[in-house]
Amino acid sequence: MNTDYINIVNSNLEKYLKIEYPNIIYESMNYSILGGGKRVRPCLLLGSYNAFGGNKIEEAVPFACAIEMIHTYSLIHDDLPGMDDDDYRRGKLSNHKVFGEGMAILAGDAFLNYAYEIMLNFSIEKFEKKYFLAMQKIAEAAGLKGMIKGQVLDIISENKQIDEKTLLSIDKNKTAKILQASMLAGGILANASKEDLIKIEEAGYYLGISFQIKDDLLDIQSTTEVLGKPINSDIKNNKSTYISIYGEKKAENDLKKYTDKTIEILNELKLMNEFLQDFILKLLERIN
Repeated sequence: MNTDYINIVNSNLEKYLKIEYPNIIYESMNYSILGGGKRVRPCLLLGSYNAFGGNKIEEAVPFACAIEMIHTYSLIHDDLPGMDDDDYRRGKLSNHKVFGEGMAILAGDAFLNYAYEIMLNFSIEKFEKKYFLAMQKIAEAAGLKGMIKGQVLDIISENKQIDEKTLLSIDKNKTAKILQASMLAGGILANASKEDLIKIEEAGYYLGISFQIKDDLLDIQSTTEVLGKPINSDIKNNKSTYISIYGEKKAENDLKKYTDKTIEILNELKLMNEFLQDFILKLLERIN
């Protein structure tokens, strides 16, 4: 099923991003979004949609593609010299190293705007409240109350000793909220109950914290060849991480604790969640 979802997302991304004039911006966008990636967020959205009994996957696909575009925009901008200044992403040169900083900024901007255009066009066409609500949740998670807030906190915390509360706020907003929104949007599109939406959002929170802990561990435990990007980048940028504050051993223990909590909540929901459980476990056992 994971492969099926990835193929569905990839084929639709290709349709959305057919080369038009001026070619260079489409080439820059295609370079970043079609050059690999685990499609974590769209798979979570489609998996949640299916788990809650959604049976018209075509109504969830525009939102899955949009959330991948938002994720890709964030990666392009993260790699820029003014942010994390990384030369490699997914085992190849970062977008700005190939197309230049100006075009990379525009490619990121284009992805963010196109994501909302896709969701809004579909929502207007169908004109049901659930589509606008799903889009709203994604927008909140990607904006000032979510990913942007987390990124700002991350930047202003560089070269500083931060406390546990600040680290949690960074991880919750920068990483967890967009994963929460992926699972929540899937549930909304499948007409899940309010009670179940609260539960799936909670599961998404614990998944998000687990995902960030795993990222922090990989940054010190992996290699550039396996990870596809430079290791020890957090140390290079003088960033506090789960490991620098809590230590590697506690990070590994908490990764298991939060993963178990995620699965526990999914089991409470009594969903058709076999895919979600399997996908989440593999995600948190990944090597890159």
